[in-house]
Amino acid sequence: MAVLPLYDALVLPDATVYLKTERFETMTGRAPRMEERVTLLILKTEQERKELKQDSFYPIGVSGAISEIHEEGWFAVKTRGRVNLDEIAFAPDGRIEAYTSRREDTEELPPQENERKTRDAKRALMDFSKGTQWEAASKPWLDQFDTLSDVAAACAPWMDATHEEKYAILAEDSAVKRAEMLEKLIYETLEMGKLSQEGSSVRQEDYQKMVRESAIKKQMEYLQKELDEMHPENVSDIRRLELKIQESQMNETARKEADKLLNRLKQEGSNSAETGMLYNYLDFLTSLSWKKEPAQEIDLDEAEKVLEEDHFGLKKVKDRILQQIAVMNLKKQQSGSILLFVGAPGTGKTSIGQSIAKALKRQYVRVSLGGVRDEADIRGHRRTYIGAMPGRVMDAIQKSGVSNPVMVLDEVDKLSMSYNGDPASALLEVLDPEQNSTFTDHYMNVPYDLSDVFFICTANTVDTIPEPLLNRMEVIQFQGYTPIEKQQIALRHLLPKAMEAVGITAEQLSVSEEAVQAIITDYTREGGVRGLKKRMDTLCRSAAVRIVRGRGDALCVTPENLREYLDMRPIHHRNVRENAVPGIVTGLAWTAAGGDILYIEAMLTKGSGQIVITGQLGDVMKESVRLAVSLVKHRFPERASVFEDHDLHIHVPDGATPKDGPSAGITLTTAIASLITGTAVPSTIAMTGEISLRGEVTPIGGLPEKLMAAQRAGVKQVLIPIDNEDDLQDVAKEVLEQLEITPVRDLNEVFSICGIMEPQPVAKAV
Repeated sequence: MAVLPLYDALVLPDATVYLKTERFETMTGRAPRMEERVTLLILKTEQERKELKQDSFYPIGVSGAISEIHEEGWFAVKTRGRVNLDEIAFAPDGRIEAYTSRREDTEELPPQENERKTRDAKRALMDFSKGTQWEAASKPWLDQFDTLSDVAAACAPWMDATHEEKYAILAEDSAVKRAEMLEKLIYETLEMGKLSQEGSSVRQEDYQKMVRESAIKKQMEYLQKELDEMHPENVSDIRRLELKIQESQMNETARKEADKLLNRLKQEGSNSAETGMLYNYLDFLTSLSWKKEPAQEIDLDEAEKVLEEDHFGLKKVKDRILQQIAVMNLKKQQSGSILLFVGAPGTGKTSIGQSIAKALKRQYVRVSLGGVRDEADIRGHRRTYIGAMPGRVMDAIQKSGVSNPVMVLDEVDKLSMSYNGDPASALLEVLDPEQNSTFTDHYMNVPYDLSDVFFICTANTVDTIPEPLLNRMEVIQFQGYTPIEKQQIALRHLLPKAMEAVGITAEQLSVSEEAVQAIITDYTREGGVRGLKKRMDTLCRSAAVRIVRGRGDALCVTPENLREYLDMRPIHHRNVRENAVPGIVTGLAWTAAGGDILYIEAMLTKGSGQIVITGQLGDVMKESVRLAVSLVKHRFPERASVFEDHDLHIHVPDGATPKDGPSAGITLTTAIASLITGTAVPSTIAMTGEISLRGEVTPIGGLPEKLMAAQRAGVKQVLIPIDNEDDLQDVAKEVLEQLEITPVRDLNEVFSICGIMEPQPVAKAV
């Protein structure tokens, strides 16, 4: 009897098992023969022939006989009953010899029950095959099976049962229970097949739907492309964005982000809540200029000509700008140092930025930072917020349409800090040449190169600019204009523009130089020309009324009829007093509008030695008062007793104007010394400088503005710290010609010039 080991097979009595001929030949060494008896044994694990042992087999097998042999390489075994494996031997020629005994069932299955179960199983299989490719062949295939075991064995290849579960069915001694196990296995297999078939059908439908949708989209894109070519003016919004992304020269990071969000926009559809946000973002991103402009050769003479035409004076500023342009020409780069223009309002800080852009033949854009206290105004808002928008810097870049505009960041000294962040710190990356090549706006969330932008910042003072931000910029001071410069600016620029704005021609209105000079001296008080421009506008509007009403064909404005046109009183200027009084000394002060003179007034009253200070003096000037009192007491010991039974009152008009700064030390000391010595200091002598406890005069700032204020007020002689002599180079020549500038080293020289009695020698202890 041939012995054939099988693994992971459902072997049952009264069933047909199909095997490969090659398997039989390997185990027996010969071909199978019809009606040959065969014993089928079940392996516990899958093993090779040389590895087989006694315990490699389960103790129960099946006996049968070969019922069919086919030339295609397979044969069929019709099983009969179960057998017990008593002993097994391995012959030298490779054959396996098994000694078996018949294993009877403990409970027989009635033939009628077997027939019913077989019929039900066939019907279930027929129902399962309906609507499938096996429907036509299923009935002839099932008709050849007479028992439930035959049906189960035929379905075994599709059953999801383990090797142990298959053997457990064979090992069941009750035929009734074995039939129930087979039924359960068959119906579970059919149910799983149905679920798999349904899932496959759903997947197939989804796949077909996806393929159809993809084909429709491609067809739509193809048709849309043809329509776009035929009617460019009717290009859809999404197609327009797609074309703009393709034509832009975005960096790789920006391109990936744009493509990702464009695909998302296509999928969302027009009814999505995110459609507007996605469209606005892509529209902004594609409207930016990503092209890196090549460095161009700039005609230095032409640039100088443009600067001279647009602005009068400002020689040092123009020279520095020309230096910057020359460096850009030599290095073939778009930008250089970050320039910070500092000066009084109306001195041309912002407008000269337009002239620079014109000289460089580049776009001009201005960003106002006054009052900005939210970091998002610089860096932009993140797109997760409703109403998100880019920062002011990137918004200005987008509006300019180029990647290398001349950008004026106006009023950087007016930035403030709040709980929303520090905008001044956000500007650090914008203005740092080492970082701004990859500036990332929160709204864009992709890097943008700002290294080609020509940044110009403006401020009235550097005192409120944080040190880290100030270190990134080169400070260029804008000095106030002299009266002569203001007159030329008015005649060349302000008056012609004002006349053009109201529609007046030169034949209808003429303004004499004397009238312009009167406006400058009597109707304005500033370092710049902003107030002067307002007066010119007012004059032209008044003239327009007269012309429309027909009061003469031609009008001429002179100093005599100037008030009729301006309809305002002249501004009261502080001029030097005619009579000198002990205790009053002329000082000089720097203001945001230029410079001004102020009087330090001192008075002694009966009291207990208190010091009274009025005039809204700041902490620095209050300390200067205490220092001045100590110096006077030390210099004039014989007069020091007056401070014991008198109160000293120090007043600095005007009382409504706050005052502070480290430059009133010698003025305060001289005023107190003048008071207690009874020496009147000439009012035509003005002074500025701080004082030390040793009596040394220390340097101050804002000297050009202070000297212009002194010249305007009629001062003849000005005392300045000797360390400020180098600053005289920044003072206009006409101012120096009208003033006697006297540098002083210590308090002795100050008292000597002012005519105060000779002070006592300084004690060595000091």
